[in-house]
Amino acid sequence: MAEAPRRKARLSPADRRALLEDAARACMARGGIREFTVDKVAAEAGVSRGLIAHHFGSMDGLLVAVYARMYREWIAAIEAPRPGLTRIAALVEALVSPEIFDHDVLKIWLTLWGEIATNPVLREEHRRLYSSYRAAIVAALAEAAAARGRAIDAETVAAAFICLVDGFGVQRCVEPALMTEADARAACWAFLRPHVGA
Repeated sequence: MAEAPRRKARLSPADRRALLEDAARACMARGGIREFTVDKVAAEAGVSRGLIAHHFGSMDGLLVAVYARMYREWIAAIEAPRPGLTRIAALVEALVSPEIFDHDVLKIWLTLWGEIATNPVLREEHRRLYSSYRAAIVAALAEAAAARGRAIDAETVAAAFICLVDGFGVQRCVEPALMTEADARAACWAFLRPHVGA
């Protein structure tokens, strides 16, 4: 007697949302915003087009969800404890880790950053999330400077440091061989050393 075909396990709403977010990220990593379409995301996820509207309301809703998840992962990576390292050293190691410095991950970030300039919904989400990222950098810098008995303007140094790190991402996407993890780590410390010491 032939075995009855097995049904696919039904995904929970949260799992279905994650599946669509993963598909959107895969599309953006492959071809930037041109690949971020209802048809391509649905095909990547192996679901019907209507599920995107059902779970996110619109493609803007999906875009915001992807951005928020990317930020949550980014913040978790830079705030994760790394035994044996000071907070600032752990932050630098996180920023050049494979999870963050991955070529595909950085391509997704560049796609999202490019959309912030023209998409007011995404821009609002960016403003909300960026403050937590900057606060984490400011806190690490202030702690490192205090440990060395130095007084620094942590807000200004953090702003410059974030620009430096963002620049690494751009360079890594444009010419990966010219911006390795080791290159980025060395550049981070060349910038930080005058402010917080070795």
